[in-house]
Formats: sequence, structure tokens, C-alpha cells
Amino acid sequence: MYRYDEFDHAVVRERVEEFADQVARRASGALTEDEFKPLRLMNGVYLQLHAYMLRVAIPYGTFNSRQMRRLAHIARTYDKGYGHFTTRTNIQYNWPALTDLPAILSDLAEVEMHAIQTSGNCIRNVTTDVFAGAAEDEIEDPRPWCEIIRQWSTIHPEFSFLPRKFKIAVIGAEKDRAAIRTHDVGLQIVKGDDGGTAFRVFVGGGQGRLPHIGQEIASAVPTADLLAYLTAILRAWNLLGRRDNIHKARIKILVASLGIDAFREEVDRHYATLRREDLRIPEDEAERIKAYFAPPPFEDLPKVSAPFDRALLADPDFARFARNNVRRHRQAGYASVVVSLKPVGGVPGDITADQMEAVADLAERYSFDELRAAYEQNLVLPHVRLDDVPAVWRALRQAGLATANADLATDVIACPGLDYCSLANARSIPVAQALSKRLADLDYQEKLGPVRINMSGCINACGHHHVGHIGVLGVDRKGEEYYQITVGGSPDEQAALGDIVGKSLPSEEVAPAIQRTLDRYLQIRAEGERFIDTVRRVGPEPFRDAIYETLDAANA
Repeated sequence: MYRYDEFDHAVVRERVEEFADQVARRASGALTEDEFKPLRLMNGVYLQLHAYMLRVAIPYGTFNSRQMRRLAHIARTYDKGYGHFTTRTNIQYNWPALTDLPAILSDLAEVEMHAIQTSGNCIRNVTTDVFAGAAEDEIEDPRPWCEIIRQWSTIHPEFSFLPRKFKIAVIGAEKDRAAIRTHDVGLQIVKGDDGGTAFRVFVGGGQGRLPHIGQEIASAVPTADLLAYLTAILRAWNLLGRRDNIHKARIKILVASLGIDAFREEVDRHYATLRREDLRIPEDEAERIKAYFAPPPFEDLPKVSAPFDRALLADPDFARFARNNVRRHRQAGYASVVVSLKPVGGVPGDITADQMEAVADLAERYSFDELRAAYEQNLVLPHVRLDDVPAVWRALRQAGLATANADLATDVIACPGLDYCSLANARSIPVAQALSKRLADLDYQEKLGPVRINMSGCINACGHHHVGHIGVLGVDRKGEEYYQITVGGSPDEQAALGDIVGKSLPSEEVAPAIQRTLDRYLQIRAEGERFIDTVRRVGPEPFRDAIYETLDAANA
């Protein structure tokens, strides 16, 4: 893991002191809320329906047990005893007092954490594959490049007041586990023509009111020129992007309006004018950062673990957990363990302070003191010996964190919705809870196989409903909460936007309608076909019929 240097410490401490003064002026009335808004957004503070919300950055999702324990302390001391993990691998606190925020940021700084650029019109937290450094299929660990981008983009003088927020994701494998094509810029590590590492670059992805899938703008940008190429992209958008209409300010709108070829020409024009040597990543600096992400001291273990295999045979609950929540590792004798934050009837992404401390203990004891926050609003212990997986499972079960549903139907992504968010039109949490209870039978979920269900409480799409295999969008119909359903979306290397299947439904109809959709899939799927494969083969119409058949019959 990366460790702060003197510059990092100084930047974060200076920001804490600066914001403490701003909070004091707001509390005294010297600043109005309108004057305070841009200042708090630069420090990850939102004003929601009921209280301020603080969003804490977890850069590229990697953190340790000391940091997790500090997050637990903050939840217990300054909030209501829990936090909420998001799709950008950040954690949010929904109930801090305004006057406590400087103390929280100071506590975070002590463990090399912050809330800088988790909000506002700037380059947000860079995300990556939750299995980076552990996945068998990756060309190279993408996290050093995420760190390089973090250092370059933090309080960048040219890119701190962009037309809108800007999101970057980086992966190191052909398999996309970070939804890079839904980002303003997505980077995929590839082998260049010279055999060296390069970046395939996608631009113009994004969700929200006008969703777009990112398009390839460059096939192999050399690593030394990565920051120069990103600068050219951002400069082109910063100069041409609309600032007169918040709904048309994202880079996706500019790319769509110009066309990818014309936008590429604009980027190339800026790229040609840059003093590239000033933005070239020094090789020794790149190696220094990469050294922080060297593999941990793995033991030389056999591929097969006798304790793991005995536990599989002895306990069907453990066997189910191993099938669904344990992932293959590039190092023989090890595995990555998914910690689901989606218990039956729970709030997706929520975790209590006690549970945070339990996971911290497991990371420290069994995973080289390393934790990951996942795009799917779960956690991962990335480097666990197969011999130790049964003990980890028992400890997770005791902490209420052993739900064996990773990538299954109840592993729902959901935003906080109208229970917290002032922008939302409808609640997401109760709908996700109702669906979780309805589909709780794990035998049924395993029969379905991998299904990604995503829910958003408004068109801003914080729950990424556009790219869910099944998406649910909350809408306001004359003051009542209704929900629009889409099918066929996908966030991976075959990224696609879902198709709207028909009229919106009242909240109580959503879970039954989704179950009818899944039942229809079981009826029509071909041998070995996943849900998304079936949708691609037959189209949305059979699922539209399943969703509305009961309602149509009632209205006949």
C-alpha cells in the first residue's frame, strides 16, 4: 500500500486547518450557506435532507486495519454507529454535526485519509479492479497508476473547477471489474507495439440524465505520456464543455455532440502543444510508487488445501460461501474473500462500527493487513491463505457478514435515495430491502447464477441502474414514488445501457415484477446461459411480458 510522504501530510493538514476556519465562520453566521457550499464541497461535505453528509476517500479502494478502525471510531463517536460504502469505493457518514467535521478530518489525517475531491467539479477518487494485484488475468497491477493519477490530480490548479465532476477508472486486465466504460475516462493496461505497458483509453462514458458508454479514443498511449494525454483530454473538455447548463456539462455530452473522431482531433491538437517532457512520469518515481504495491510475502503453498477441502465436505453453509464469495488468486494456496454488505433485509453498503472492527481484525490477522472496498458496495480480503478461509468465514458469520450472495440477485447496488438525498425522487433502500427478502432463498439465487440488479432513487444514477442487468429507477409521478425497470444493461467489457421495458410501477410491485423477470429467464435460458446472455439473445420483450402480465391481467 502507498504511504504518505511529507508533501501528502502537509497538503492534508493544511486542508484540515483551512476547513476548520471555514466551518467556524459558517457556524458563527459569517458565511451564508450559499457562500459555504463551494467550500464544503471541496472537502467532501454535502447537505442532504436531514443533515450534512461526509464522504471519505478510499483511493482505488485499498486501505488497512488501522484505517478501518479509525472509520469505526468516527462512526461511533460522530455518527450513528455505521457508515455506507459507495460505488466509488468511498465511505459516507450521514449524520455528522457540522461543528464536528474538522475533528473528523483531523482524525482521518492521522491515519493517512482525507475527504479531498470526493465532491465538487474536480477529478474525483480514482477507482480500479477490487482484485488488483491478486487477479490471475491481469497484465499489471493498476494501483500504482491510480496513485500516480491521484498525486497529479489532487488540487490541480487547472482542473479544480471543471464544468462538472470528472471520474477516472483503471484496470489491468481484459476483464473489466471496474466499469471503466461508464467513466469520463477509462484506462485499460495493454501491451504496446513495443511490448511495453501502454493504456487503451476510453472517453465520454457516464450515467445520469443522458447516459453514454465510453468510446475508444486511443489504443495504446505509452505509460510515460499518460499524464500528458489525460491533460489534453481535460483541457479540450475544460475549454469546450458547456458551463451554461449543468445537465449538459459532462464530457460525455461534448464527445456525443462532436463525435469521437472530432473530439480525438481536438485532444490531439492539445496533446501536440504540450511540453510533454514536463508531464512525463520519471521512471525512478514510477518505480518508487510501484514498490509500495509489491506483492506481500506470500508463503510457498500447494494449490490444494486440506483444511479448506475438509471444511467444504463438513459444512454445506461453508461450501456455499466458498462457491459464491471466494475468488481464485494468482498465488497458489491463496484466495480473495468477498465480504458481502448485503444481508437479507439489510441496507446495501451499510456496515456498523462493530463490524468494521471485526473486518479490521480479520485483515490484520489473515490478509497481510490489507482491505479493499468494491464497486459493488462490498469489501474484500484480497490475500487469504486457503487454509485460513474456514476460520475467516466463521468470524464473518459471528459478525453478521457471511451472507453467501456475492454476484447473485440479492447483491444489489443501491444509492441512499430519498431516505437521505435531497436530489432523489424516490426511496431506494426499502425497495432493495423488499427485494432482498423476496429473493432470500440462496438455492434459488444459485440456480439463477450471476445477476446484477442496480437501483437509483433519481435520474442522477448513483446506483448505476443504467448498467444493471436489471435496473430500477425511482421517479416522481404527481408526488408519488414509482419505479421504472430496465433490462440488458452491463458495466463490464461488454458495457451496455439497459432498455426501458414499460411503464413505471408502484413500490410494492417492484420486487414481484423482478422475481417474475427472473422466473421467465429460468424458463427460456439455454444451457449454461447467464441472465445477461439470455437478454442479449432474445431481447427485452419476453421480460416485459413477465413484468406486466399480472398487471395487464388485472386491468383487462
